[in-house]
Amino acid sequence: MPVVLRARIVYPVDRPPLDGGVVTFDGERIVAVEPASHASGPVRDLGNVALLPGLINAHTHLEFSHLQAPLGRPGMTLVEWLPLAIAERQHFGENAPNSIALGIQESILAGTGAIGEIATADTTAYPVDLEVALMPFLEVIGFSRARAASAFAAVKERIAAAQKRQTTLGLSPHAPYTVSPELLGKLVTLARECNMPVAMHVAESAEELDLLSRGIGPFRDLLDERSMWDGEAIPRGSRPLDYLRILADSPRALVIHGNYLAREEHEFLAAHADRMTLVDCPRTHAYFNHPPYPLADLLAAGVRVALGTDSRASNPDLSVLGEMRQAARVHADVRPEAILELATINAARAIGYDRECGTITPGKLANLVAVPARNGSLTELLAEDTPPSAVWLRGREV
Repeated sequence: MPVVLRARIVYPVDRPPLDGGVVTFDGERIVAVEPASHASGPVRDLGNVALLPGLINAHTHLEFSHLQAPLGRPGMTLVEWLPLAIAERQHFGENAPNSIALGIQESILAGTGAIGEIATADTTAYPVDLEVALMPFLEVIGFSRARAASAFAAVKERIAAAQKRQTTLGLSPHAPYTVSPELLGKLVTLARECNMPVAMHVAESAEELDLLSRGIGPFRDLLDERSMWDGEAIPRGSRPLDYLRILADSPRALVIHGNYLAREEHEFLAAHADRMTLVDCPRTHAYFNHPPYPLADLLAAGVRVALGTDSRASNPDLSVLGEMRQAARVHADVRPEAILELATINAARAIGYDRECGTITPGKLANLVAVPARNGSLTELLAEDTPPSAVWLRGREV
């Protein structure tokens, strides 16, 4: 039997908001989005809420979802924080399925309908028959030339095993300080052959730029300590643009963080916005006290930007709505409607689920989030801290 929901205001995203709008779904799919005067049959009035599409988390690491507080301290550098994350992963690695399940449940209750997940665990660690759409990006680490062949062989084995279970996959060459340009090129070629999206952390910290350009700095020291350094892995004078050019050959590419990209690199992302997305994680950005993110300039230049939560290792929770609110607080020059797009259609396009998610559109999945808002405005909604009052995924109220 069809379900008919009326809200103070409906934000379909792909069309103007509807005051007093009604959304009808039957089973898993939306069948109508219309004014209340056009609705037929019993209507459930949700009251003073804004009804949004299910939110999309374009980037997270669910393996850290058991953490009650971020690792380390606010304002520490990424290089200082990384050993803490590595130690946490090693200590709790065998409990990854429990952490992942916790993260998925938290995400669902926060109104998330699809997740771009960096998967270090085997895909068997993820629950089956999920209501949330999951895109696991298989993480690859292999900085030195000596490690490249074994890292590439290992990920091919992981792909083959996952494909037997008919799991949709992406690839995640971790970062320039853990994956050489040579290995990145091979992974992008593999992704193209398998029609997979690719996600890579790029220009996340200033120290990364020192490593690329001159082969020096804290990242060099960290790699030396772990016997991973290869002086020939990165050509001197390298910069993030070199990695973006390789990633641009992917079917779709997610450039994670990009906190220290230069204007030329912004222009490159804008020129390739049909298949490249820059993913901002606003609260993680604040945790590491990076310089202000140039969100307004990026959007004005035509860069496709999406939002992610990163992980509980650098974030208090996995709420995409929380990321939207942080973005609104620090980017008063960005329209609320644009911030909504970052967490819905832009993120859905980034991970390849835009045909099913990201807007309230007939034919798409009935993924919906009701958020209290007295006057229904996005400005009010983004200024509050109120959690969702109701969430539907695939037509089921969760």
